[in-house]
Amino acid sequence: MPIRTAVRYISAPIRYILRPSTTTSNRGYAAIAEARTVLEHELETIRTGGTWKGERIITSKQGPRINVDGSHGDILNFCANNYLGLSSHPQVVEAGIEALKKYGAGLSSVRFICGTQDIHKDLEQKLAQFHEREDCILYASCFDANAGLFEVLLGPDDAVLSDELNHASIIDGIRLCRAKRFRYKHMDLNDLETQLKESQSSRLRLVVTDGVFSMDGDMAPLKGICDLAEKYGAMVFIDECHATGFMGPRGRGTDELLGVMDRVHIVNSTLGKALGGAAGGYTVGPKPLIDLLRQRSRPYLFSNSLPPPVVGCATRAVELLLASNEIAQSVGDKTMRFRNKMTETSLSDG
Repeated sequence: MPIRTAVRYISAPIRYILRPSTTTSNRGYAAIAEARTVLEHELETIRTGGTWKGERIITSKQGPRINVDGSHGDILNFCANNYLGLSSHPQVVEAGIEALKKYGAGLSSVRFICGTQDIHKDLEQKLAQFHEREDCILYASCFDANAGLFEVLLGPDDAVLSDELNHASIIDGIRLCRAKRFRYKHMDLNDLETQLKESQSSRLRLVVTDGVFSMDGDMAPLKGICDLAEKYGAMVFIDECHATGFMGPRGRGTDELLGVMDRVHIVNSTLGKALGGAAGGYTVGPKPLIDLLRQRSRPYLFSNSLPPPVVGCATRAVELLLASNEIAQSVGDKTMRFRNKMTETSLSDG
């Protein structure tokens, strides 16, 4: 038998075995069709529930006046978290450009392999100095900072006590840890004390709260929280995303405003709001905690480093706040002016 014929006879059953299965293919199409039906149903539920979130397309840089696709002329912007206006500050923008030219667009690496530049360490040092804490660790976002903290710090012998209206990132981060979970009523010190009493058998206990709550602007009663934490031997954590840069005489946050900077043990915050508004988050606190986060915090270990332009912008923003209190204090002056004008025009009644 010719070799070519023999090969054809041998390869025929192999091709039959390896042929695409019509049944399998049909099942695959059926699965994606079913998934599409489920997804469309979920989307329709969001639409009919009135919670559909559209996206405005901005065609200018962020600022008090912006251009929006489909609109004519400038539009007043009351909804950004660019509290200090630093996202378009000339020095902040120039610092980002300089970092881009010197350090490149990105590191293409996580921090512990080849993703740490001197500017990352410099920003961490300045943030620790700004918050008057021992050390700092950078994350891709504050959502990641909250996702990466509790799992590392707290184990099954520990307890976490969380305000019921804490940010979604805190809630999700707590879900990842194995600690016993206690939820106290919003800013209710009596209920917090009850939860502290119930959790006294735990090894470590952490009271967790937003400094300023993002949805309604409530400010946590930090002095009372710290009093109870010290009474029952617990630590205190605050998320300062909506306070860093402008709350307090020097813009350090609600812990400065309420006089408890030395009594709050861990602070998470963001670079994506008042501090230039680009991206990134961080944790500041005791050095042993920060060292442990560098070893075990999964969002830190498995996410690329912050891009150099972002680091450059954020560093300059922090430097501006370290150099002078005027920027932070200007927010209070503008807030008072706005309230007075609203009152004068009776718009506050509407």
